[in-house]
Amino acid sequence: MKANKKAVVLLSGGLDSATVLAMASNEGYSCYALSFEYGQRHQSEVDAAKKVAKTIGVESHVISKIDLSQWGGSALTDDINVPKDGVEDGIPVTYVPARNTIFLSNALAYAEAIGARDIFIGVNAVDYSGYPDCRGEFIEAFERLANLATKAGVQGDAFTIQAPLLHMTKVEIIKHGLQLGVDYSMTQSCYDPVSEAGEPCGTCDACRLRDAAFAELTHQDS
Repeated sequence: MKANKKAVVLLSGGLDSATVLAMASNEGYSCYALSFEYGQRHQSEVDAAKKVAKTIGVESHVISKIDLSQWGGSALTDDINVPKDGVEDGIPVTYVPARNTIFLSNALAYAEAIGARDIFIGVNAVDYSGYPDCRGEFIEAFERLANLATKAGVQGDAFTIQAPLLHMTKVEIIKHGLQLGVDYSMTQSCYDPVSEAGEPCGTCDACRLRDAAFAELTHQDS
């Protein structure tokens, strides 16, 4: 247990990040949630992050604004159709250029400022859509950077990037979250909700992966 030890937890409002927040909290960390309004298509995922943070409980929930839609390059931040024909091979158009690098850089600054040395992120390298910034190699490289680029790091007060879901399947993630009491009805996974309230489209990559996992578990996704 890490009683009274601070951690910054990246919280998107999705299934994975909600599970990670519950895991960090269960391990005894004092959790400081960090979410982003980054120019994404819908407000519903930020609304979901607020619900998750309030329900699971955090010391603070910062919502930072970074407008990645200024340069686009992704179906999530630009006028590009979200694919609906099944999980794509390779790196799909829903990849947001350097998003996790940007998010982790902000989390690193926040962590150093408040004296936290653990940063949690819900990346997953098993049931994911081929994003390069969801791989173990990326997490390891960013941790090295964190300890080269900060006052705390060069003075020997090292940072750790925690990615506890990295090698778990979506089914394993949901099982673990349910054991921790996560209410997944609060979370938002869909890339292209059909309403501002966040009603999922049911056909994008994220919906397909989520629906398949809940179907395998024979557990109601609500």
